[in-house]
Amino acid sequence: MLEYILFGSGYAFAAGVQPGPLQAFLLSRVAETGWRRTLPATLAPLVSDGPIALLVLLVLKRLPEGMSWFLQAAGGLLLLYLAVSAFRQWRKQYGGVSDSGIPAARTLLQAAAVNILNPNPYLGWSLVLGPKALSAWGLNPGYAAALIVAFYATMTATLALTIVFFGATRFLGHRGRRTLLLLSAVTLAALGLYQFLSVLRSAMIS
Repeated sequence: MLEYILFGSGYAFAAGVQPGPLQAFLLSRVAETGWRRTLPATLAPLVSDGPIALLVLLVLKRLPEGMSWFLQAAGGLLLLYLAVSAFRQWRKQYGGVSDSGIPAARTLLQAAAVNILNPNPYLGWSLVLGPKALSAWGLNPGYAAALIVAFYATMTATLALTIVFFGATRFLGHRGRRTLLLLSAVTLAALGLYQFLSVLRSAMIS
């Protein structure tokens, strides 16, 4: 069982610290509302990955290639929308740190939407977690459970540490927080455009 716990934890840590759409979204929310209101968003993978795992294991491999392009394009649109929202918050924060009043529950739902439209969880489940979980289940269902629990526990902890670390920018003062917010807006926009370009490239190759 230890093998599966270590595998799940290691893979989750690697995925959690890599720059991506979810991490960029969390960065923008920390800059807008602070780390305390953003912290519940660490549960986003728990909210979104259940349907993703089910879709990947039972349905996704049978769908035509065009569906994956549609999913990626939809994710690009969402990222661009979030980039515009972050940029608007950046423009508002001239006189001091503004409290946008975004509820924590709304942040969690938005983070889950970002994750469910992000290709990375689908790739992770179809290429890494899915095969490993099925292999573990064949040996002992408890091994598969340990793998999945270790993965999501580590992912949640990694995202929480990331949010708290980003929250430390509070000590940089107002200018540092505005710079961080602008950086997150640019990152979200770049990721959204990248997903659109990836769709176009895939369509041209095929």
